[in-house]
This record gives sequence, C-alpha cells and structure tokens, in this order.
Amino acid sequence: ARQGKASYKPAEAQDVVERLGRLLGAHGVPGHAHNVRRMGGGASKEQFLFDLVDPASGKSEKLVLRMDPLEGIIETCRTREAQLLAVIGNTVPAPPVAFVDGDGRHMGQPAMITGFVRGDTKPRDATAGPSGVGIVIGERASAVLMPQYLDNLVAIHGFDFAQADLSTYAVPQAGTTQAALWQLNFWERVLEDDRIEPSPLLTYTACWLREYAPVCETPVLLHGDYRLGNFMFDEDTLEMTAVLDWELAHIGDFHEDVAYALEPLFCSRDAQGQLLVGSMMPVSAYLDGYAERSGRTIDP
Repeated sequence: ARQGKASYKPAEAQDVVERLGRLLGAHGVPGHAHNVRRMGGGASKEQFLFDLVDPASGKSEKLVLRMDPLEGIIETCRTREAQLLAVIGNTVPAPPVAFVDGDGRHMGQPAMITGFVRGDTKPRDATAGPSGVGIVIGERASAVLMPQYLDNLVAIHGFDFAQADLSTYAVPQAGTTQAALWQLNFWERVLEDDRIEPSPLLTYTACWLREYAPVCETPVLLHGDYRLGNFMFDEDTLEMTAVLDWELAHIGDFHEDVAYALEPLFCSRDAQGQLLVGSMMPVSAYLDGYAERSGRTIDP
C-alpha cells in the first residue's frame, strides 16, 4: 500500500520527540521523552533510544523505539509482534512491551516501544556487518552460550500458544501441508511485490517446494529469525539476556527454525573450515543438542 509514495526521509531526533509526545499523551502518560538518540544495529527498522522521565518524581526509564521505514527490508506487523512479546517473556528472556502504535497514528509510522535490555549481540572486540552477519563468538563464550541458545529455541517451540492471547496469529491444521504452503504463499507474494526482474530459478524453486511441501504433524510457535545477531548476552557473565526481533514469528513446523540457523550467512567457520551454527557449534552438535533437549526427531 505504501509503494509509489514520496521518497522517504529518515526521522530526526526532534521529530521523534514530537511524535513520542503525541503517543504518550494518547496513553495518558504524564512523562516526557528526553535524550532521544539513534541506535545502531538492526537492518529493517529505525531504532531510537530515549529516557521517559516522570515529571512528578524525576525518575527516568530507558526505552527503545523501533519504527517501520516507508518500505522496509521486510514488511511485518508491530501489533502482532507486541502481542507475542507480551506473553513470551516468562518462557524466554525478551524485551517487555511498553507501547505499540500499530497503524502509525501517533508516530507517523508503525512503531513499538519496549524496555531497554542490557547486553550485546557480539563480543566487544568482534566485528560484524548489518543484522549480525560476520559475528565470531569465540570458544570461551560459545561453551557457555551454546546450551542457552538451544534451550531457548526448545522453549519457544514448547510454548503453549493455544492458551495464550495470540488472536492475530493463524494456526495451520495439524497433519497437513498448510504450515509449509502458507509460508510459501507469503514469500512468493513478497517476491512478486519486490522483484525488479523475473527470476526463473526462484520460480522453479517455488514450484518444487509446492509439489514437495512436507506435512506438519504438530504445529509449534516459531521465532522465524532465530540466529546469530538476534540474541543478546552479558559478556561478563555470559548470560543470554534477550531473544530479539520477533517480527517474523508464526506458528508452523519446528524444522523451519531448526533449518534456518544452518544458513551459512549466519554462521562462522573454525580453523578447519567446519561450519559453526550461531558461530558456536558444529552442525552435528546443534542438531543432536536440539533433538535431545526437545525429544523431537529431526527429518534430515
């Protein structure tokens, strides 16, 4: 719907202050946004850090604002993401939601505001490209983070979504190919909207996937983007402090999340050239560790 509109201009700090004033006022919050500054990291959203100051007590709370650009690298729904974050925090560490402006009525763009979580997505001395590409964790941190990485993934897949308020999420029928086909339909539409020229290889791939779509026996909650760069940890304690970026979360086949982390773009290699999932563990250790913790059988 936003395609073809005027060219996009990134928001300035003062613009954000004014928009936050409208949002906070609409929620009856007496505080004011101070010290608004742009954040790095993330490849699909404009991110700002600010302090919400209570004029009565003078106390401040550090919050994170994520706003959609006019046309992003990925188009998703802030209302859905906020709904999931509101219920997943007791299962895995995740940022708490403070406010959501799903249609951009107050912020001018769809936006979500969460609490600030301390931690880093990479070691302090590591380099990385956008969205976690190229991060190398290192052996010391990997030994401690690897079990947490696996445990959190298993916990997400074990979340009882049927008992949670996830009214904006569709549930594919168990024992059918719906889980795979719904995702294929989604990404084919993305390709149709965004491609510059036809891609025979991708068209052929989509046809193959539709013909061989696997049956999902038991749909589970999926993060949809569970990988290196989308979790934070305290480098001193090596405790994983948050799982980030839930915008692609949906309900489907657990194989989807498991396989996604095998994408070489989000891995590193050891001295022998062996692929390290999440820059932490060999593929066999990852697959065996997930199967052992979850009790699920992975179909290669």
